[in-house]
Amino acid sequence: MEATDMTEKEMQTVKMSTLYELRLLFTQGDKKEYTTDEIVELLDKIAAAKDQK
Repeated sequence: MEATDMTEKEMQTVKMSTLYELRLLFTQGDKKEYTTDEIVELLDKIAAAKDQK
């Protein structure tokens, strides 16, 4: 399914699941503070993983 074939509800679901993945990364990690570079690295990892699905 191409992105253009997704409904608004499906796109919202994907957005929310990605935000939840981020939340889990931050809350389950040992660190309590992150640099901008560390946050960007986490975002890149999530994006790369989603590209491989």
